[in-house]
This record gives sequence, C-alpha cells and structure tokens, in this order.
Amino acid sequence: MYFTDRGIEELEKRRGDEEVTLAWVADRLQEFTDTHPEFETAVERLATWLARLDDPDDE
Repeated sequence: MYFTDRGIEELEKRRGDEEVTLAWVADRLQEFTDTHPEFETAVERLATWLARLDDPDDE
C-alpha cells in the first residue's frame, strides 16, 4: 500500500460524510502549497488532471 492510499483512506474515513464545494477544495490545496511549496508542482498536476478529466479534447 502506498502512503497516498493511506492518506486517501484517512480522508474518506474522517471527511467521507461531508459535502464540500470545489472552491473549498481549491482553498485547501492553496493553503497546502503555501505551507509546503515543494508540492506545488504535484498539486498543480492534480488540479489540471481533475479540471480536464471529462474533456474529450484531452483524450
């Protein structure tokens, strides 16, 4: 199991019943990269991937 899997499982366990907006997630990601700038590229890649997930032009 990867550390990422454990983090995702913890997120699901702790926050799985909550409903949040995309703006809330974006704010949390920005806070995270402000605190941990070494992850800015990874967060940017995740955000771009999510933004283009259902875009048929990117397949």
